[in-house]
Amino acid sequence: MARRQRGTSQARGATPAPSPAGHPAARSGDVAGGAAALLALVLVLAPGLGVPNEYLLQDTFKSMLVAFGALGAALVFFWARRDTRELRWHAALWLPLLLMAHALGSMAWSHPYLAGVEAIRWFLFTLMAWLALQLFTRERLPWLAWGAHAGALLASVWAASQFWLDASPFPQGPNPASTFINRNFFAEFAVMTVPLSMLLLARARQSATVALLAFSNAFVVVALMMTGTRSALVALWLLLLVVLPLAAWRSRAALPAAQWPMPVRWIAAVIAVGTVLGLGSIPSGNAKILGEERGRTAIERALTRTASISPDDRSLGLRRVMWAATGRMIQDHPLTGVGAGAWEVHVPPYLPEGEQIETDYYVHNEVLQLLSEDGLVGALFLAGLIAWLLRAAWRTWQASKGEDVEEASWRAVLLASLLALLLVCNAGFPWRLASTGALFALLVGALAASDDRLGLRGRAAAATLPWRRERSGAVLAGTAACLALATYISAQAVACEGRIVRAAQIALQITHSGRPNDPRWAPAKQQMLQLTREAVAINPHYRKITPMVADELARWGDWKDATWIWESVLSSRPEIPAILANAARGHAVQGEWDQAQQLLDRAKRLAPEAPSVLSLEVIVLSRTGHEAEALDVARRALAKGRYDVDLLNAAFLLGWRAGDLPFAEAAILKRVEEFPAMRVQALVDLGGFYAGAMHDDRRALLAWSEALRLAGPQQRDAVLARVPAGYRDRL
Repeated sequence: MARRQRGTSQARGATPAPSPAGHPAARSGDVAGGAAALLALVLVLAPGLGVPNEYLLQDTFKSMLVAFGALGAALVFFWARRDTRELRWHAALWLPLLLMAHALGSMAWSHPYLAGVEAIRWFLFTLMAWLALQLFTRERLPWLAWGAHAGALLASVWAASQFWLDASPFPQGPNPASTFINRNFFAEFAVMTVPLSMLLLARARQSATVALLAFSNAFVVVALMMTGTRSALVALWLLLLVVLPLAAWRSRAALPAAQWPMPVRWIAAVIAVGTVLGLGSIPSGNAKILGEERGRTAIERALTRTASISPDDRSLGLRRVMWAATGRMIQDHPLTGVGAGAWEVHVPPYLPEGEQIETDYYVHNEVLQLLSEDGLVGALFLAGLIAWLLRAAWRTWQASKGEDVEEASWRAVLLASLLALLLVCNAGFPWRLASTGALFALLVGALAASDDRLGLRGRAAAATLPWRRERSGAVLAGTAACLALATYISAQAVACEGRIVRAAQIALQITHSGRPNDPRWAPAKQQMLQLTREAVAINPHYRKITPMVADELARWGDWKDATWIWESVLSSRPEIPAILANAARGHAVQGEWDQAQQLLDRAKRLAPEAPSVLSLEVIVLSRTGHEAEALDVARRALAKGRYDVDLLNAAFLLGWRAGDLPFAEAAILKRVEEFPAMRVQALVDLGGFYAGAMHDDRRALLAWSEALRLAGPQQRDAVLARVPAGYRDRL
C-alpha cells in the first residue's frame, strides 16, 4: 500500500523545500520547460489542425503530430536533464506498460500488424504520461490547461463555421466535425477540456482575462451543443451542474474567483450566459444538419439529442449488437483475449445471424474492447486505473479541507476531465484517437505528479528512480532512433493513404460517368490499378478504403482485378463474410468454381444467413447445374427478408425459368421498390417479364415508360435499346 511521508513541508502544503542539485525540479527556468511547452503545444495543434483534402485521414495526421510532439519533448527533456541524478516514477505508469507488453506478446500469436500498432500507441501513451510526471510542476500546470483550452477553442471555431456557414476546408463526415472527420470525435475531446478551462476562468484575476475566458468557455460549450453527441452532452451536463460546482465550492479558498468584486462576477455571468443563449440560438446554415431534423440551433439540438436517449434508439441499437457480440467474445477468450487490436478481425463470427456490421473497427465501448482484446491484462488495467482514481478522488477531498487547497483544486479538475473521458468511452473509442489519447496520457501524468507533490510514496504511488549520465546518452540515442522510425512510418502512411484514396476517387469518377467501359477511361483505369497495387504493397492490412475500388471494378465487369483486391483484404481480415462472398462471386463469374466454393464454405461457416452469403449460394448453385436447390434457397431467403439486389435478380431469373411466375414477379418488384439506385434497370427487366412471360403488353409498356421517365434524357437511348423493337414506337 502507498503511504504518505509525514513531517515534510510539502506534505503540510507549505512551500516545498529546495530540491537537491540534479533533481528534476531543481533549477527554475530549466531548459526542460521547453519540453513541457511542447507537450502543451501538442494539445493545441492536434485538435486545431486538419488535412484540407482526403488524401490523408484526419486521425492519421493527428497521430503524426502527437508522436512527433511526444518524441520531440522527450529529446528536449533528456538533453536538458542529461546530468540529473534522479528522475520520478509512479505506479500508475505500470498500467499502460502492461498493455504495451501484452500487445508485443500478441504479435506472436494474434494479428501482428494490429498488435504492433497497439504496442506503439501504448508506448507513446506511457512516454507522454511519464514526461508529464517529470515536467508538470504546479507552476506549469496552467500550461497544460491553456493548451487544452486553446486546442478546444480552435477546434470549436472550425465546428461553428461548419454549423452556421457550412464552410470548412476539411473533409467532413457527420457535421459539424471540426477537424476530426466525425463530430463525435470532436465532442469527446472538447468535453474533456471543460474542467481545465473552467479552472483557468476561476483562477483569473484581471477583469479582461475573466471576460475573455467567460466568452471562450461558453463558446466551446455552444460548439459541443452543436454536435448533438449524446455521450458528450451527458458528460457536459454532469460536469456543469454537479461536479464542477462541487469542486469550486470545496476549493473556494484557493480560487481567486471567490474574491472577485461583484461587478466582475456579473461580467463573467452575463458574458457566459449571454454567449450560450445568443450564439446557441443562431440557426444552422448547413443543409446536412438541418436535414437531420434534430434541431435548427445549438440549444435545440442539445436538448433534442439529450431527450432522445432511449433503448429504442437506432444508433444505440447498433452499438448493443456489437456490445453483445463482444460479450460472447470475452466469454470465449477470458484470459488472453483475442489479441491487442484484433477485435475487428475476430468479431464477425460473434455477430447475430444475418447481421453484417462490418464497417466498424471498434466496439464503441473502451471497456469491452479492452477486455475482449487483452483479457486478464485488460481487466488488471481497468481495476488498477479505477482503484487509483478512486483513491486520488478521496485524497483530493481530504486535501481540499486542509492546507493543500490549491493542489486539491488542480487535482479536482484533472479527475473531472478523466471522469468525462470515462463517460464518453462507454459509447465511443476516444482512447484510440490521437487528440483524446494524448490528453488522457497527460492527465494521468499530471495527476501522478500531484501525488508526488503531496508526498504519497510507496509501491502503489510515487517513487524515485536513480539515474546516471551514461543512461541519458543511451536514451537520447534511442529517442533519436524512435524519431527516425516515426518519420519512416509517417511517410509510409502518407504514401499509402494518398494512393488508395486517389484510386478510389478515380473509380468513383469512372462509375459516375455512366459509361465505365468507354475506351477513353483505359488510361485512368491503369493509373487506378497501379495506385492500388502500390498502396497494397506498402500496407496490405489497410481495409478501410481498398474494398471500395474492388466494388467499382465489379460494377464494370472487371471481376479479375476486383477479386485480387478483395483477396488482398482477406489476407489480413480473413473472417469478413461480405468480402468472402464478393471474392467467391468474382471466382464464380470467371468460372473458377473450386475457389468460389471454398470461399463460399468459409462465408457460410461465419454467417450462413447473411444476405450476401445467401446471394452467393444461389448464384453458385444455379451456375453449377443445381437450379432447383438454388430456387429453394432463394425462396427461403425472401421469406425471411434476407436478400440483396443480386439475390433478387437471381431469384427473378430462376423463378421465370422454373415457371414460378408469381415468385419471379415478387422478386423483381422488390428490386424496383427497395433498391432505388437500380430502379431503371429493374423496370426494364420488369417490362420484359410482363411482355415475354405474362403476355401483358399494357403492364409492359407502363414499366418501360416509367423506366424512361426515371432515366431522363441522358440515359433514354440506352433504355430504348433494351426495349424490343416492336414496342419502341408504342412508347
